[in-house]
Amino acid sequence: MSQGEPTVSQEVVATLPDGRPVTRWTIGSPDGPTAEVLDLGARLQALHVPDRHGRLANVVLGCDDVEDLLGEAAYLGASVGRYANRIADGLLSLDGTEHPLTTRPNGHTLHGGADGFATRLWAGVPVRQGRRAGVRLRLDSADGDQGFPGALSAVATYLLDPDGELRIDYLATTDAPTVVNLTNHAYLNLAGEGHGTVLDHLLRVDAQGYLPVDARLIPLGPVADVTGTPFDLREAAVIGERVAAEDPQVRLAGGGFDHNWVLDGVGFRRVAELSHPASGRRVECRTTEPGLQVYTGNHFDGSLTGRSGRRYGRHAGVALETQHFPDSPNRPDYPSTVLRPGEEYRSTTVYRFSAE
Repeated sequence: MSQGEPTVSQEVVATLPDGRPVTRWTIGSPDGPTAEVLDLGARLQALHVPDRHGRLANVVLGCDDVEDLLGEAAYLGASVGRYANRIADGLLSLDGTEHPLTTRPNGHTLHGGADGFATRLWAGVPVRQGRRAGVRLRLDSADGDQGFPGALSAVATYLLDPDGELRIDYLATTDAPTVVNLTNHAYLNLAGEGHGTVLDHLLRVDAQGYLPVDARLIPLGPVADVTGTPFDLREAAVIGERVAAEDPQVRLAGGGFDHNWVLDGVGFRRVAELSHPASGRRVECRTTEPGLQVYTGNHFDGSLTGRSGRRYGRHAGVALETQHFPDSPNRPDYPSTVLRPGEEYRSTTVYRFSAE
């Protein structure tokens, strides 16, 4: 798959309702893998990778319409935070003080609140590291933003190399104790964006446990063994077969996965692999994070139109969100997400694309 060294270009592609421009950064080499990143939400808007015959296709779900990106499509490809995933009842207790957070109609905080990082304009600059090229984006979040304590500075860096390896680094610092959990919320479809469902994809996750949820999709608490359940993905399995299982946890998530797997190992390591036999495309995921939220697009209903001009129906993509566990601030038995002054939050995830 190796091509010439990737270059970076930028262009204004839209305007927000308040008149501010939206910039798209294009990273890639001629006839090779190419990524497109928007400063709106520090968002991976597209990623073009070849199949086994060398034919390029965009494998990331995304929209062009700004109204969609500020609304129904806000999470597609976005950097979500200040806290990715759910915090029960919108309450954060930290050092003996309760901080009420902004919530969704169900009463819980999701992906950082009603106006989280996914709908913000980040400030971007091009970067290069050896054979990799990309963009570094920065966002400053004030003390009290969405109810979270502490002024937070967040940095998201996307780097692409000629071989189809996409690296995403997150860095954050704070001036007062807070919680941080950042992730990228890209939906993948290795057949190509807008080309049917991911039910024919194979998924493997290196995890012996997962977190069952209640009807609100809040973790019940203890880690459950995946053995004998549809969540046992230690060997690659067809997604469609697993989400069709008569399992109460699958039903609670709307007929699919919307759960956190408790990943094996620590440090930067391989944690998952997604493949599409028909095209030969495959992506291996490596991360420093302890958890992987797998969401199979259970609630896409055809109301969103993608960049291909096709509507996104149920299971149009699968999100592999590397992160800390949902509701960790309320679960002292989960890995801590607390960040204090003088510390740095760092997270690295690499998606390595190939074809066979």
